[in-house]
Amino acid sequence: MKSLAERLEQREQRWSRWAVGLAERAASPQPLASEGLLLRVTGLVLEAVGVRAPMGAVCEVHEVQRAGNAGSGHAAPPPVLAEVVGFNGDRAFLMPTGEVHGLASGARVVPRAAPQVPLRFGARPSAHPWRRSEDRGLHLPMGEGLLGRVVDSHGRPLDRLGELVRTVPEPMVRRPINAMDRDPVRTPLDTGVRAINALLTVGRGQRLGLFAGTGVGKSVLLGMMARYTAADVIVVGLIGERGREVKEFIEDILEAEGLARSVVVAAPADAPPLVRLQGAHYATAIAEHFRDRGRHVLLLMDSLTRYAMAQREIALAIGEPPATRGYPPSCFAKLPQLVERSGNGLAGQGSITAFYTVLTEGDDPQDPIADAARGILDGHIVLSRELAESGHFPAIDVERSISRVMTAVAPRPQQLAARRLRQLMARLAKARDLLALGAYQPGHDAELDLAVRLAPQITQFLQQDMHERAPIPECRAHLQALVPATP
Repeated sequence: MKSLAERLEQREQRWSRWAVGLAERAASPQPLASEGLLLRVTGLVLEAVGVRAPMGAVCEVHEVQRAGNAGSGHAAPPPVLAEVVGFNGDRAFLMPTGEVHGLASGARVVPRAAPQVPLRFGARPSAHPWRRSEDRGLHLPMGEGLLGRVVDSHGRPLDRLGELVRTVPEPMVRRPINAMDRDPVRTPLDTGVRAINALLTVGRGQRLGLFAGTGVGKSVLLGMMARYTAADVIVVGLIGERGREVKEFIEDILEAEGLARSVVVAAPADAPPLVRLQGAHYATAIAEHFRDRGRHVLLLMDSLTRYAMAQREIALAIGEPPATRGYPPSCFAKLPQLVERSGNGLAGQGSITAFYTVLTEGDDPQDPIADAARGILDGHIVLSRELAESGHFPAIDVERSISRVMTAVAPRPQQLAARRLRQLMARLAKARDLLALGAYQPGHDAELDLAVRLAPQITQFLQQDMHERAPIPECRAHLQALVPATP
């Protein structure tokens, strides 16, 4: 037992440290938050003067209280949240995240207060200083309480299941991982889709693009991967899609089995561009949160093209000049910044395996966003409209698809069998016109004879019902039994 004198001495030391901390806090000047005025609303952009806030800071735009309504007892309308997206001299450009109807010139623009770190009693002042954080961006809910929930880009529940529990607000911006510190992609990931497992084997921590036009079954394929992929947590980002598809995707495609271990972030097409952009970043931040805690995460984002379109709307609204097909340079800079946040974490941590859907306008593979995505992703899976129209589902065009890490995660016999199957499919495609005209005569080309003989079996092998699961061992055995490993 400590003596009375020792306890009094320790108490005196704690009070001394507390007093020193208060003195340091009083000695360090704290800048006052500036408050500006709204000058102009032009399209999607709010222009304010007098605001001193960094890029990405969140501001509140308070509607002007008119003289006739000042004493009427009516509550003031809630402020409109806006984010600083640019500035020119003393003017700040803000992008709203809500409806701007009712705002008038002279509205107050107040930067949101940054979180403060309090000085804990008895702690060293240098360890827990009372300071104003420089991060004035959004802090949104993260944690286990998000599993099984559907939220919007601000972390507000959309599923009417009550408030979120077991979550803590965390910043959206994270420090990127050093490329030399990441774990390499060496472990295969079972997606449950036969064509992918056998011919386009995915590695844990890989980033792939799902290239498709409209109505070729990309949502069904995403739902199959959400239900069958061997992952601890699934994060689904529905960015810029039709509002009707949100509920249909959750109830008809994802179903209760997939939703139980999933977090769905929905930012439909009618949301402002900043909200759509934020939805993609929020979904990625949730995936990073679980990855940093050792989980293996599957991130499904539909779609990367809508994300680029939202950035295009913002960039053009603040005066950035357009470049390729109306997309300004910032669009092509934002894509790798978003994609590189996924992947494997540090050694011994979790991983994020990401699938980004890319909409090819008019089924044009040379669309600028599709072309840029191919260069920054670790592979691409192309869905063919011709296959979809013929009733072939999933409509994966194996010849135009590739997984750049398959050689690192698939055994050698599987690689040889997959290469052989591709050769037979290519040989059959070259002779398609010959077969259609009835000019094919067996016995003249042994390679073509084999391709024609195996064509029905290959087609059956690549087709799969959405409620059927195909694990990797079964896919490998089926593939090697279907075709010989060498020509």
